[in-house]
Amino acid sequence: MRKTRAYFGLFAATLAFFTALNLHAQVISYPPSGDNQKSIVTQYMGLVSVTIEYNSPNVTGPNGEDRSGKIWGDVVPFGMQNLGFGWSTDDNPSPWRVGANENTTIEFSHDVLVGGKPLSAGKYGLFMIPDKDSVWTIIFSRNYNSWGSYFYTTSEDELRIESQPVQKEFNEFLTFEFTERDLEHCKAQMRWENLAVPFEIAVPDFKAVYIERIENELRSEIGFYWQAWVTAASFCVNYNTHLEDGLKWADFAINGPFVGERNFQTLQTKASVLFALKRDDEAKELAIEAANFPGSNAFKVHQYGRSLMKEGKTEIALEVFKANHKAHKGAWPTNVGLARGYSALGSYKKAKKYAEKAFEQAPDKLNRENLSRMIKMLEDGKDVN
Repeated sequence: MRKTRAYFGLFAATLAFFTALNLHAQVISYPPSGDNQKSIVTQYMGLVSVTIEYNSPNVTGPNGEDRSGKIWGDVVPFGMQNLGFGWSTDDNPSPWRVGANENTTIEFSHDVLVGGKPLSAGKYGLFMIPDKDSVWTIIFSRNYNSWGSYFYTTSEDELRIESQPVQKEFNEFLTFEFTERDLEHCKAQMRWENLAVPFEIAVPDFKAVYIERIENELRSEIGFYWQAWVTAASFCVNYNTHLEDGLKWADFAINGPFVGERNFQTLQTKASVLFALKRDDEAKELAIEAANFPGSNAFKVHQYGRSLMKEGKTEIALEVFKANHKAHKGAWPTNVGLARGYSALGSYKKAKKYAEKAFEQAPDKLNRENLSRMIKMLEDGKDVN
């Protein structure tokens, strides 16, 4: 009895030792199975990022065999498969893990639309169901940390979309790439051998994403500088979004405690927001005040007038040009501004007078040549803008 107890005690101790040894062996760094190298690709759409992490097999097999023409339907079978392990059975077959070794994952930093369908921010297991004659199914699973697709179950599907594969030039390694990209959308595709499987990713409202980030940034250290509030308000104007927030931020740039400063830039910014809100009378008053502000730069005021002209606010632009001319006593380039302002209103005779004055002040040959052409156009009764 004592010998039996001793035997079982020794067996248990030995089993525990080798079990512990085996567990520790799993964390030893080793080259990837089958030499299928790990790859990561990230694409941004403004602030929104998409990251795909995968293990990349190649067409040439692990023993050097050429598998060209045998990838689809052979190396990667069509349809769902019973993998003979984990939850994978005839009744619960598994999709393709879109790569080798552990399953492929895709992560979104923000809520997106994939294939036109909503998908929440987060990390997902990425699987595909290849089809020989029709569209493929792409699966985004809440289970992203399993090994391969042995433990795949449909109950963990977060989203399924369809994709029409397209023929491409030969690609040795399985690769994910982004073929289109801008602020609002990108197109991802999986490529291997002569096939590509694309899918669209879109940002539902990229402006709202930026507004949320800007709001948080203004609460940080940069919020102690009026320039940050000007930049924030200018975003709202430039993208015609959240204009009431933009007005609040522009006002804070002028009047915020310890932060606000009344100057040309802050006044001009608030005027721009008011113009965007169609509150033209208030905007005009601030625009003129900005142009007359002591110490304002003649060139910056001139450019502000030009920007108003581009927006079709010709009469207000002329008032800005007049204020600039008066504040800087007719210095360059204030006469150019008046020439353009009067020309836009069809007062070519007045415009020509100021263009001639500007010609005499021109600081270089290029400006003199431009003004010479301007004077000729005004003589011919043509608008110079």
